[in-house]
Amino acid sequence: MKQVLFAVSSALAVTACASVPAPATAPGPEARPYHVSDTASADVDAALARARQSGKRVLVVMGANWCSDSRALAGWLATDRFVELIKRKYEVVYVDIGMPRAGDRPNLAIARRFGVSELPGSPNVLVLTGDGVLVNPTTATSWRNAESRTGDAIYDELATLADLPV
Repeated sequence: MKQVLFAVSSALAVTACASVPAPATAPGPEARPYHVSDTASADVDAALARARQSGKRVLVVMGANWCSDSRALAGWLATDRFVELIKRKYEVVYVDIGMPRAGDRPNLAIARRFGVSELPGSPNVLVLTGDGVLVNPTTATSWRNAESRTGDAIYDELATLADLPV
């Protein structure tokens, strides 16, 4: 009886492993640009000033190095394809949001300044005009799945937000 039970459970285990789909794509790039800074608000102000002069948008990426989705998004933004888009359309600022679950929320005031009252996860992407108008109020906090998004999907969304009328 034990042998039959063992054989059945072994067969089920093999079947279960075989039925788990393989990842659709290989993992994307990663980067760790989020650093605790006393000047995060001033960095955003400087990017806004540059954007007013250049006519670009400001891309405020609020994340953390401990977060795999934040690292994945930053990794995509560091690739050649994204660097070209950013050079043409954006001023970028990476803002560390600490560890929200632990109550460590050092830069929540930056999000609130632009109308985002809570950061429910990480990362968050605020796209701003040079005058500080939030272009993406409905999607700013929807990036918690950045690690599972494709580079094409991220690129397309950021390209659209760069030219979206306000």
